Amino acid sequence: MSTSEASSSSTQLDSDAIAGSADPLSKLDSRVLWRITLLAMRHPGRMALGVGATIFAAGFQLFVPQFIGKAVDQAYGLLRDAASGAGREQTQDALLNTALILVAISLMRGLFTMIQNYQGETIGHLIAHDLRLAYYRKLQKLSIGWHAHVHSGDLMTRGMLDIEGVRVFVSTGILRAFLLAILIGGGFIILFRVDSVLCILALGFVPFVGVSTSIARIKLRDTWLRLQAELSVLTKAMEENLGGLRVVRAFAAQPYELSRFDRISRRALKISHERIALFVRNTAQMTYVFFLAMGLVLWIGGQKTLDGEITLGQLAEFLAFMTILQMPIRQIGWMSNSVARASTCGGRLFNVLDLIPSIMDGPDAGDLVMSDGVLRFENVDFSYPAQASDSHTLSGIDFQAGPGRTIGIVGPPGSGKSTIAQLIGRFYEVGNGRITIDGQDIRDVTLASLRQKVSIIQQEAFLFTASIGHNVAYGDPWASQPNIERSATMAQLHSYITSLPTDYATLVGERGLSLSGGQRQRMSIARGILPDSAILVFDDSTAAVDAATEALIHIGLQEFARHRAVIIIAHRLSSLRHAHEILFLEQGRIVERGTQDELLALNGRYAELHRLQSLPGREEASR
Repeated sequence: MSTSEASSSSTQLDSDAIAGSADPLSKLDSRVLWRITLLAMRHPGRMALGVGATIFAAGFQLFVPQFIGKAVDQAYGLLRDAASGAGREQTQDALLNTALILVAISLMRGLFTMIQNYQGETIGHLIAHDLRLAYYRKLQKLSIGWHAHVHSGDLMTRGMLDIEGVRVFVSTGILRAFLLAILIGGGFIILFRVDSVLCILALGFVPFVGVSTSIARIKLRDTWLRLQAELSVLTKAMEENLGGLRVVRAFAAQPYELSRFDRISRRALKISHERIALFVRNTAQMTYVFFLAMGLVLWIGGQKTLDGEITLGQLAEFLAFMTILQMPIRQIGWMSNSVARASTCGGRLFNVLDLIPSIMDGPDAGDLVMSDGVLRFENVDFSYPAQASDSHTLSGIDFQAGPGRTIGIVGPPGSGKSTIAQLIGRFYEVGNGRITIDGQDIRDVTLASLRQKVSIIQQEAFLFTASIGHNVAYGDPWASQPNIERSATMAQLHSYITSLPTDYATLVGERGLSLSGGQRQRMSIARGILPDSAILVFDDSTAAVDAATEALIHIGLQEFARHRAVIIIAHRLSSLRHAHEILFLEQGRIVERGTQDELLALNGRYAELHRLQSLPGREEASR
């Protein structure tokens, strides 16, 4: 496949991925549940132990009614012997032995039930651990274009609540299904040998429970889907409120945010009530049918006992079996709820895990090999996936940057300046043309090697909740302290850091809210220049820095940039004063290019913007 074909294919994958993400239930229930089961089978030893313990627990539980029936017959015989005065001691010994055996069976049943529950929970947590890693790994690989169409609150909901819904399926779904199958199947064989009519009456409620559960599962699945969607919206609202905390406080919008959050929360609460009502109604129906069946067994079985067709102990065996079966049968409602939740949550989760990243290494991709450090745009066209096919963000972009050469890019908002920076880092694929570094198409090299050689310092400086030193060193976690301080010095930040009580160990608040906008941008610059990158891209990265500090930053970077290709994207023309070539973009095209003196002499768009920014107080008007 050629590079251009790969680009076209990749773009299509990106479009398909975005469309697919809107339908979390594109896979059938059975496929989702089977996939979760296969995840459990990745731990065969624990799964075998859990299933084996379930089988033994169910088997010992089947013995309990038989020994209860035997004990009843022995107790009845003891009363009869007491009246006749014969064989009392022998009957007492038999009753004591039965009681001891019954206690031993109950202890063994409890032991194996404990093993079953422990292994079920353990496997569930192991699955959750594997899914969390796989989900997080997938989010790191998916393209920026995909993330731009999906809210992070929804992704967080899938990575937390949906994984929890999948986790509980092993213990409440798979192992419980084994338990019920053995109890019902084994009970049918045992009871049918005693009396076929009473056996049918005792287990006659099972088909009704199966049909009722299937219907309830479909309805519960729908409510789980709606609830998860509302919880995603709720997470989005909370995340946006916390992220925009300063804006909310500045406009005294707390009452509005509270009412908005309450409105969304009430919608989620309403769906929760629907789900609980559906679950309780289904459980009540099963319980009613169960006790109806028990009443019929007691009535007809009593008649058979009086007629001598069965013994009193055998009737007690039927009733004891139904009593033991009562709790597992009532738990069918929980199992149905678990299956519905697992299929819904698993569908939403696997929908993300199955996505194919639109930006990824090709099958024959090798590491980027640097020689001269020359970056070239060769007649590049680009359109975002959501754009019309005949509309382009960039058209015919052609320029070259090399070591010691600075390219400045300027233009009105929406002209495609920041898109150029995104294409250099291969966050998106070009439509036509190509981008090369030392003659190597960036689509033919690995992403890791490309992004090690290209540092993109963006306007929005995101900082992690960590120390200042860790934030600066994020681009090179193994950097020495002198190198960290050198980068901070070039970014005109070192003197400020050393004035803090714990200097580089000072903790940065969440999202860097404890720093000013200019300080955050300078920290982002320090982080970007720390790695030994051959190409530096400044995407309006000094917009929040005052002109005097910006001038000092440029002076500090002059020697550093002497052996590197530098791209400066800016609104403020003072940032481009030292550029060797300036490109003026308009509607995605280069309409003017040259040095600052050449562009001023041309008296075109650049000169007009220069005059506008030279007026007192008018610099911001050009943004």
